[in-house]
Amino acid sequence: MSEQESQILLIVFGGIFLGGVMTSFIVAMVVLHRQRQVQNKQKMDQVQAEFEKTLLNIENEIQQETLTYIGRELHDNIGQLLSLTKLYLGSSKPQKQAEGKELINQIIQEVRGLSKRLNLDWVVNISLEEFISQQLEKIQSTGFCKTSISMDGEPLELPHDHKLVLIRVIQEVLNNAIKHASPSEVNVVIDFRSDRKSIIIRDNGKGFDTSQTSNGSGMYNLQKRMEAIGGKFFVASREGEGTEVKLSLPN
Repeated sequence: MSEQESQILLIVFGGIFLGGVMTSFIVAMVVLHRQRQVQNKQKMDQVQAEFEKTLLNIENEIQQETLTYIGRELHDNIGQLLSLTKLYLGSSKPQKQAEGKELINQIIQEVRGLSKRLNLDWVVNISLEEFISQQLEKIQSTGFCKTSISMDGEPLELPHDHKLVLIRVIQEVLNNAIKHASPSEVNVVIDFRSDRKSIIIRDNGKGFDTSQTSNGSGMYNLQKRMEAIGGKFFVASREGEGTEVKLSLPN
């Protein structure tokens, strides 16, 4: 075999070898890409499943609270109104009978109000600012402590399910302040400027050692719920210096 033929064979075998290497590399990259696609899909499915579980838990919690509230209203409010109406309508005095008929109209309005609370459609029709304002008004009306709210930026439009999660987190933070902090003031700052979106809830109560929060699941659950909607949960507190909770929302 001549030297020229040897060089040709070497080039041919070299080409075949390089072609094999390139083919193997391409096949390996395709397989790796498909594996990553499968892993990413599994991860997305897991995230979606966790979010749906979180949303279901929150809906159940709110519905249970609603049923408890309705049961109390039926017993303490509507039940008494019905008894009073029966008494008035059974009277022989026209004035009492007229008052009984007025009470019937009041009872109808009360029942309609309760029926609206049996579902979560109210979430769609209320803004975060309105909801927070209502919660703070309820707290202040009890005489428990003073409250205030301020807002910077345009109102934020959130998907129905994301808003429901955020509403529940805000409820829990405010409830924690009332139950554990004994504050004289609770302040909420809503910052919805274009470069950042957050809700900050401050109280001037007892405060606590944040290093001890791992002993309970409350803060962890709030953190996981914020993560479920792509947000973050931050808490800063010192004993005797109050507490600040920051709910950071995705842009």
